Amino acid sequence: MTTRIHPVAAEGFTAGAAAYVAGRPEYPPQIEEWLRTELGLARGKAALDLGAGTGKFSSRLVATGATVVAVEPVQAMLDELLRRYPEIEAKSGAAQAIPLEDASVDAVVCAQSFHWFATPDALHEIHRVLRPGGAFGLVWNLRDDSVPWVAALTHIMQPFEGDAPRFHSQKWRDVFPTEGFSPLREKRFANHHTGSPEKVIIDRILSVSFMAALPFKEQERVTAQMREVIANSPELTGKAQVTFPYETLACVCNKLPV
Repeated sequence: MTTRIHPVAAEGFTAGAAAYVAGRPEYPPQIEEWLRTELGLARGKAALDLGAGTGKFSSRLVATGATVVAVEPVQAMLDELLRRYPEIEAKSGAAQAIPLEDASVDAVVCAQSFHWFATPDALHEIHRVLRPGGAFGLVWNLRDDSVPWVAALTHIMQPFEGDAPRFHSQKWRDVFPTEGFSPLREKRFANHHTGSPEKVIIDRILSVSFMAALPFKEQERVTAQMREVIANSPELTGKAQVTFPYETLACVCNKLPV
């Protein structure tokens, strides 16, 4: 079993922790009801935020009343989480070696993270820490590339992807269906991020792991390209506030009884 962090994640998320907090969208209000109804989270339950990053999703878990533990392998992200949410128990650890006891949580949630560790080893660990019948949730905020200026931003990013695991490759689906879990159930919710172009566009794109890992000069060049997109898009140019459209995908399966 390996716990090696992909070098792009280690470098990019170390360099880009602050941009991640500023540029990433929140999750839609409906996600809290999904956590309660589909994952059964409530007061008296325990939830693990796995690959928690800066804690962007952790507050949604806390809102259900459940006790929350966050696990994150990149120290800079973990430090940001601890700074923002000192009330949450946070641990350094990886999906392939979760620092929790067997059958110790009612739900495991991977928000914006599962594509980094979509392996049988990770699923075995998730299965181990879940109580019988416990829920395994996967959540992603996805950019809406049907909007031309969003597609233009994606086009700017694509040359830098390299071998970084990406949601849009859909390779994370290759591990499902998986032994010991029910089939995935999926829901989609409309979402958006409103704020200054600097925050919701430039900080957002520079928070992507492989973009955050770029040398400073390359980041400057990419930022100039993004500013061109803003200047040439009628929905964006001259606006103090803009809205970045997203769709939120929420998937869940349950640990089957032995």
